[in-house]
Amino acid sequence: MSEAFKVGDRFFSAIEAGDMQTLRDIYHPDVVVWHNTDGLEKREQGQSREDNVALLTMLTARISDWKYDIWYREVTESGLVQQHTLRGKLPNGELFAIPVCIVLQIEDGRITRLDEYMDSVHTQPMVQALAGATKG
Repeated sequence: MSEAFKVGDRFFSAIEAGDMQTLRDIYHPDVVVWHNTDGLEKREQGQSREDNVALLTMLTARISDWKYDIWYREVTESGLVQQHTLRGKLPNGELFAIPVCIVLQIEDGRITRLDEYMDSVHTQPMVQALAGATKG
């Protein structure tokens, strides 16, 4: 198994398990996280590695049955491309499925950049349910 696959396995398994220390260790301290839904490179806009870990901590605490169904994966010159469906159960019991493509740049076994592509239409049930959960 390639090093990129190993890093990818550790990364996605850590999120599924809510293991934020492993996630923190996999991220390079200067990781850049970019989402097509906002176009901001988080590190440059003030979201540090710790901010990203905090966001994922909140999400995995509120969403049960968090699971990545991987349907495509390929090692690239700089890391790994993965397409998957993110599945889970919202606090209101509703199930969701979001098709996602993630491009990881990996150096020395750590993620230095993460680009995440998803259709924001698919995220709306999750955003709405989580907004309601944080108000109470």
